[in-house]
Amino acid sequence: MILEKVKKLVAEQLGISEEEVKPESNIIEDLGADSLDVIEMLMTLEEEYGITIPDDQINQVKTISQIVSLIESLKD
Repeated sequence: MILEKVKKLVAEQLGISEEEVKPESNIIEDLGADSLDVIEMLMTLEEEYGITIPDDQINQVKTISQIVSLIESLKD
């Protein structure tokens, strides 16, 4: 499941527990990521799923569920 994999990757990247990563979690405000963390995270997800996230969509991704939706839309 994409959500589980995203939660695992985000938790690893930020050095937090997976329990802290919820679908509604705001990556920056709730999980304490900075803009570099977000870029690295998205690059990891691009590699993991073999997708390319358009630059104009990177800044629109704020929550875990938005990341999952974006991956789902780009994977199809």
